[in-house]
Formats: sequence, structure tokens, C-alpha cells
Amino acid sequence: LGFCYRDGTGVPQDDREAARLFRRAANKGHASAQCAPFNCYDFGRGMPEDVDEAARLYRRAAEQGNPVGQHNLGNCHTLGQGVRQDDREAARLHILASDQGDADAQLILGGCYSDGTGVPQDDREAARLHILASDQGDADAQLILGGCYSDGTGVPQ
Repeated sequence: LGFCYRDGTGVPQDDREAARLFRRAANKGHASAQCAPFNCYDFGRGMPEDVDEAARLYRRAAEQGNPVGQHNLGNCHTLGQGVRQDDREAARLHILASDQGDADAQLILGGCYSDGTGVPQDDREAARLHILASDQGDADAQLILGGCYSDGTGVPQ
């Protein structure tokens, strides 16, 4: 229902009501609701922006094995928002989400392997992850992968 209010699907769009519903479900331990507030706490939709609270909710979801929570908490560690900046922890969380098929995590983790950020630099692993994200329709991964094939980075040219 929170998503309906956030998006105005079948009900009038209302960020405050969406935030209230997300918070209520998150407090009951719903991992998906703990990730949904990224639209609220991270961006101040329906409530004041609070990166510390966003990171806390992402951590709760990540600890339940939720790939979106793992990915979002990884982003928090990359940026040092609500948690200490830590590229290794960010990569570890993106690996957990990527292993569950999260295309966003696969895209970001591919970039980590490409640059050697938080993980050893590995063009083949970067390309493998970009292929996985690309196969799920991720346009950014498709663009990156095109460059890989063009210059033979991590894949045969």
C-alpha cells in the first residue's frame, strides 16, 4: 500500500502516507519495507532526509538477506552516508546482492572489479558481471559491455 501512495496508483499520491506505511511495515521487520524508505529517508520524500536512518533500515534488510538492502547499504558504504566509508564492505555487500541476481548490484560490482575498488582489479570478472546485468536489460551495463567488446577488455574482441 505504501508503494501505491508513493506512486499514486489507485489512490491520491501522498508521500507522507507512503512514508508512514513504509515505516510501520519496516518496524514490523518487513525487509522490503526497510528498503522502500530509500525513497523517503534518502531523498526526504514525506519526511525529513535522514541518511543515518536510511542506512539503519538498509542494514536490517541486508541482515535478513534482502538483495536490495544489501545493494543499498553497499552504496551507503561507498559514499560514507550513514555509515563509515568502506570500499571493501561496499563490495562485500554488492557481492551478496549480485549473487542473488540483483542487476543494480551486478552493474556496480562490475565497476568495482573494473577499477579495483574494494576488490582486486579483474577485467574478466567485471565483464562477467556486466553481462549478467545486461542480460536483465540494464541499459548502463549494455553500454559498458559494448565498450568491453569494442576494445577487448575482459572479453574477446
